[in-house]
Amino acid sequence: MGGTQRKLTTIFCADVQDYTRLMGVDEEGTLAMLKHYRDAMSRLIAAHGGRVINTWGDGVIAEFPSVVECVRAAMDVQNELAGQNAARPVDGRMLFRIGINLGDVIVDGDDIYGDGVNIAARLQASATGGGIVISNTVYDQVRNKVAVSFDFLGPLAIKNIADAVPSYAVRIGEPLPPADATPGMRAKPGVDAGSHRQVNSAAPLHKLWALIAPMFWLAALAAAVLVAINILSWQGVFWSAWPVLGVAVLSAVAWVAMQTRYDRLLAGLGVISLAIAGINVLTWHGIFWSVWPLLGIGIVAALYKIIPR
Repeated sequence: MGGTQRKLTTIFCADVQDYTRLMGVDEEGTLAMLKHYRDAMSRLIAAHGGRVINTWGDGVIAEFPSVVECVRAAMDVQNELAGQNAARPVDGRMLFRIGINLGDVIVDGDDIYGDGVNIAARLQASATGGGIVISNTVYDQVRNKVAVSFDFLGPLAIKNIADAVPSYAVRIGEPLPPADATPGMRAKPGVDAGSHRQVNSAAPLHKLWALIAPMFWLAALAAAVLVAINILSWQGVFWSAWPVLGVAVLSAVAWVAMQTRYDRLLAGLGVISLAIAGINVLTWHGIFWSVWPLLGIGIVAALYKIIPR
């Protein structure tokens, strides 16, 4: 085997967005800021059980035995550096891009090599300044263990790797205005201009809601009219409860499809449970038959949370 071996580890890659521009404006100040920020990053990496493997130019490579702690460390890094950047002018901020991958690597002394590292580096290059992008292998491990939301970015092509890697952006709050938003700033050579866009899934969701909201308002108005007709022509039967229930269920389904704060599957199971309970109430004959499907849904939800994926 020589001096090499293989292992599965979590790779953390970071570099500075627009480092060349910052150096061109103020070499000594940029180097001092880089050292200060990198010291803070190293401290947080160590606090989460990771180790810095290499620092070259403006970059940092680290590895973690825990995927969860790696993501938490990246979030802490971006939050701390965002606080320090807040006191600086927009064009003087140093924004790090972070990529995280869980993969098999070759270990040679204190260094690691292989596709696992290359994927982390490509994820980092696709991140926005102040942002974090993770691979699907990382997402599968942390999605129910870290109190944060994720935006799916789609498959990411990696040089010399046959299959594209599905990637996700970690939502760590509202980002600082990117430095490349000011005139005259350029992305690093070899990085697509689109890779610096801030991922914001809320915008398309709001657009979708703007399209379908009128239909729900119309359905709600129709349901209200039917309730009024039902009351004014009352014959002892509250038949208008059915269209009201239908509008409520459709609205809840739309909410589940568009929200990102909660797990969509669990939220969907909750909507189904409420719909079944509503049907039971509206067809009440003294039997609470919906307890059985509700029990089944509860078991499915519990297994979904317990069984690792």
